[in-house]
Amino acid sequence: MLQLRLWALPRAPLARQLHTTGIAKATPVAGTSAAKPTEPAPAKWTPNSIRTGLIARKRGMAVLWNDQGVRMPVTVLQLENCQVTANIRTVRRDHSEYHAVQVAASDRPAKTTTRQMLGHFRKAKVPPKRIVKEFPVTPDAHIPVGTTLSACHFVPGQFVDVVANSIGKGFQGGMKRWGFHGLAASHGVSVSHRSSGSAGNCQDPGRIWPGKKMAGHMGNKRITTQNLAVVRVDSALDLIFVRGNVPGVDDAQVLIRDAKKKMTALSAHNQAKGLYEKVLPKGVDDLPFPAGTAELAKALPAIVEAPAYRRSPFTPLE
Repeated sequence: MLQLRLWALPRAPLARQLHTTGIAKATPVAGTSAAKPTEPAPAKWTPNSIRTGLIARKRGMAVLWNDQGVRMPVTVLQLENCQVTANIRTVRRDHSEYHAVQVAASDRPAKTTTRQMLGHFRKAKVPPKRIVKEFPVTPDAHIPVGTTLSACHFVPGQFVDVVANSIGKGFQGGMKRWGFHGLAASHGVSVSHRSSGSAGNCQDPGRIWPGKKMAGHMGNKRITTQNLAVVRVDSALDLIFVRGNVPGVDDAQVLIRDAKKKMTALSAHNQAKGLYEKVLPKGVDDLPFPAGTAELAKALPAIVEAPAYRRSPFTPLE
């Protein structure tokens, strides 16, 4: 069952209003005392919860060695004052609700920001930002506006999806763009070794089908790299180390979110089947919910690494 925050619940109109005079003249019953307001319990992550993502910069690639001595390539992603600027709730035509968290990152001078965006950031009480994105979430995953997010939002051992624009390659031929074999490299071909060959049809249909693989502009597209493992988190420098490569050039803005296949969908699937020990990846006990904030990072170690759970490749087989 999803746990909803009290401030996220819609307020129902009061059907009947009590007069203030009657409340003031009311006398308490003997033996009773006024109940103290209690703070709501902190929200807990559930397999059906969808958390917000983060905006980071790709700093480049490096190598790490795990506790078994295995070398692995990693991509270093760094957060730049990533803050929440709005909580979005929209009612669709079918009366369903769309919930999202708007996140902004990378501070910029006020003189280079439009007045419309300056007013938006002023309302959220955050400095002007260079990039603003929103992430769809479940109703229980809203975050107070102005919250500063930290790298501890992701736990070492979990999987993430990274979205970015790929590196532009310009106009390329069929061999480089689509991996075509090309024509013969020696006999029987004259100045057409890298040609794509015939691309059309006969008089019927007399045209080229849409989507035909041909020469054209390559790269500079929105690419999502799925199921990248988080191997290390540095809360002091807001660094996230993910295993493998990430699309985009160095210093490009990238979007990081929980993996849709290996985290969101698989968690809900295993929960429904009763496989509670497989709801989260091995070694991950829980996820910060609704988000990993800068205040939470102060209570955690500065650097957290994911141990190796596989058999050591250097151990001989018996």
